[in-house]
Amino acid sequence: MGRLLKSFKTEINPTEEQKVKIRKKIGTCRFIYNFYLAHNKELHENGKKFMSSHQFRVWLNNEYMPNHPEYAWIKEAYSKAVTQSVNHGETAFKKFFNHESDFPKFKKKGKSDVKMYFVKNNPKDCRCERHRINIPSLGWVRVKEKGYIPVTKDGYVIKSGSVSMKAGRFYVSVLAEIPDSKITTNDYSEAIGIDLGLKDFAILSNGKTYKNINKSARLKKLEKRLIREQRCLSRKYENLKKGESTQKANIQKQKLKVQKLYHRIDNVRRDYMNKTIAEIVKTKPSYITIEDLNVSGMMKNRHLSKAVASQKFYEFKVKLQAKCKENGIELRVADRWYPSSKTCHCCGVIKKDLKLSDRIFRCNCGYVENRDMNAALNLKDAKTYEVVS
Repeated sequence: MGRLLKSFKTEINPTEEQKVKIRKKIGTCRFIYNFYLAHNKELHENGKKFMSSHQFRVWLNNEYMPNHPEYAWIKEAYSKAVTQSVNHGETAFKKFFNHESDFPKFKKKGKSDVKMYFVKNNPKDCRCERHRINIPSLGWVRVKEKGYIPVTKDGYVIKSGSVSMKAGRFYVSVLAEIPDSKITTNDYSEAIGIDLGLKDFAILSNGKTYKNINKSARLKKLEKRLIREQRCLSRKYENLKKGESTQKANIQKQKLKVQKLYHRIDNVRRDYMNKTIAEIVKTKPSYITIEDLNVSGMMKNRHLSKAVASQKFYEFKVKLQAKCKENGIELRVADRWYPSSKTCHCCGVIKKDLKLSDRIFRCNCGYVENRDMNAALNLKDAKTYEVVS
């Protein structure tokens, strides 16, 4: 049996002392990333050559630090975390040079997702037990979800990981080497076509429909509460601008309330998506076909952008691809211009005048079906596709 690399992310419960260390190390990583961007920007303005990650670290340790003792606190951070921050900066520059993205942005405190990277350097690093994990420079840290990360005693090996903060909570994400449990039997069921939408989240060709979680009472209640808390935060900022008596500590408390609500809503959506994918893959279809949605184009429609963003179509595709690869299921992505909704599944005629408001597909051959179900059936039988797993 081969080995498979798999990532695990879970919440940790560090002590107060460990929380201080994590905040310091994440702050150092953010500072180094910004320093690398600023230094290369300065070099460019002075007509000098671009400095790579390796060159910058050599310059920082041998030239800059000895002449600026006030920055000695940088060396207190975990060296591999600092190295990874500079590497991320170099990657951002390379994407900019290759016209894949805009000029790298500086990371702002409290507004950027900065992580503390760690790696397995010796056998005692990155050990994991049922209720705790050993993180270099932090020591043993308690895990809230006991038994989720594979225990190293059972032959699992944690290669690397990162510690992050979000809405006042702490998380660890690890990359572990586990036994490859890919399905090798031919005990597959019928193929599945999946049509993603806004009215319903996913419509399957086998008749199963997954509702839009954003229309549930639970999420509507949370979003209503979020609006109230955001309004409260906005008032506090306005009062501060007017010079009225608003303490900055109260603004930070209100800001954390808003962050926690955003995080909770995001967790509800992600949990629903994960359960949906697990349920689909559990049926062991011979293959799954999904459509190649133009999400960026859909986001340009200001009337639909919020609804499209909350459905997380791209994340669904990435997670489904990973799950299919893990279970040995072929995932097909139909051509973007394949008219799955406008094609009659019975006779194959394309109905060009079909409107978005037409929820029932009616064909001259007598075929009548729900528009989304017709699209799912056509996706299952699609002939032009790309295999991605």
